[in-house]
Amino acid sequence: MSIFLRRRDFITLLGGAAAGWPLAVGAQRAATPVIGYLHALGQNDRPNLQDAFRRGLRETGYTEGRNVAIEYRFAENQPNRLPALAADLVRRNVALIGATGGSNSILAAKASTAAIPIVFTSGGDPVQAGFVTSLNRPDRNITGVTFFPATLIGKILGFLHDILPHATVIALLQNPKGPFFTARQSDAQRAARTLGVQLLSLNASTPGEIDVALASLRGRAGALVMAADPYFVARRQQIVALAMRDAIPVAGSVPEWTAEGALMSYGNDPMDLYRRAGVYAGRILKGEKPGDLPIDQATRFQLVINLKAAKTLNVAMPPTLLALADEVIE
Repeated sequence: MSIFLRRRDFITLLGGAAAGWPLAVGAQRAATPVIGYLHALGQNDRPNLQDAFRRGLRETGYTEGRNVAIEYRFAENQPNRLPALAADLVRRNVALIGATGGSNSILAAKASTAAIPIVFTSGGDPVQAGFVTSLNRPDRNITGVTFFPATLIGKILGFLHDILPHATVIALLQNPKGPFFTARQSDAQRAARTLGVQLLSLNASTPGEIDVALASLRGRAGALVMAADPYFVARRQQIVALAMRDAIPVAGSVPEWTAEGALMSYGNDPMDLYRRAGVYAGRILKGEKPGDLPIDQATRFQLVINLKAAKTLNVAMPPTLLALADEVIE
């Protein structure tokens, strides 16, 4: 009798344990938060930014594949895909959405959910763009990291004027579909008037329009400034190749421009921007509310000079500017 009881107890115990296994496994899986990473560009356009986001997560104790999972969604430079990609992340009930790669990602994420926390990266005033109502007290489920590149256009124009003092006309290429178009245009016009140069404004939002815009520069401008727009960064190879073909110096706001062959770049460090966004994501996963996290402002700047491009263009780089450079490409 006692043996039967022991067997029965054993079988009951075994059955109870087996019944609990799926629950235990499910609880373990549920304990691993999943982040939705939404990006407007392609997966291979700027992979270093994904690395920076993950580095920020690690600073708060989260490592992908160990105690956090990331679902990546890339629109491959097709903004119309972003709403469906954001909706898919919401259906998967991710713990948080990282809206990166430009304003279209932020708008798509915000339109898809009012409950799931959103951490964005932005290149402009998020209040002016309508992403949040306040820098200090963002909306209930959204916060992020930003910088204000409109003010950088004037600085870039000033550097170009020092490098090319005889250039009386400098072109500015903008994406008219971007949310900060008017602010950047106004800032560039003010800076151009202060420097005594003429600003030639060009607009493009497709590869074909970029071809037309660059072709129109021949013999008309002494240099080309690229507005801070993720789409232009993704098309930097096309833009730099066309400009260099006609010996037009190019300046942008992120280091990828000089790495591609542009003359110079000056702006916020994009790696720092995405790292900070990763930190915010980690803090939210730990329990902080997005609305309690003020919009973080990236403050690290980089000046990169491409001496190889300067030599090709027969441009003499001022020693004072070289001394200021954070990086010189030779």
